[in-house]
Amino acid sequence: MKCPFCENLDTGVVDSRDALYGKVVRRRRECSSCKIRFTTYERPELLNIQVVKRDTSKESYKREKLEEGIKKALEKRPVSDKKVEELVDSIESRIFSKNKTEVKSKEIGGLVVEYLKEIDEVAYLRFISVYRSFGSLASFDKEIKRLKKNK
Repeated sequence: MKCPFCENLDTGVVDSRDALYGKVVRRRRECSSCKIRFTTYERPELLNIQVVKRDTSKESYKREKLEEGIKKALEKRPVSDKKVEELVDSIESRIFSKNKTEVKSKEIGGLVVEYLKEIDEVAYLRFISVYRSFGSLASFDKEIKRLKKNK
């Protein structure tokens, strides 16, 4: 692995341990040149999962895209990056446990909505407004009333 500081290709693993309940391997590395230590995370790359979008087009599943959408909904909210990482891991686990080669974007969005509703109501409203294509203030009002009713 290339050192992120001096770009030397000779780095060694100092320590390895499981993280996120065994779903990820955390490795502590040290550069042989500059001696700076850094951490990497190794997770399985699950290939060939296609996301079927609303218009029926398909694209490869990208963890980064899921994470970006969640972070956008949680922008300026009191939720840690670690919590976002756990959320993405939970959603991925549910997606991959189905052993399908295709998953609908609607299904992924539904999982995000389910988790965000529990974590942060404001982020939930932000996400669902895009997910369900809210076109008016009435749509927001209806969803807020539904949230209040279910509390």
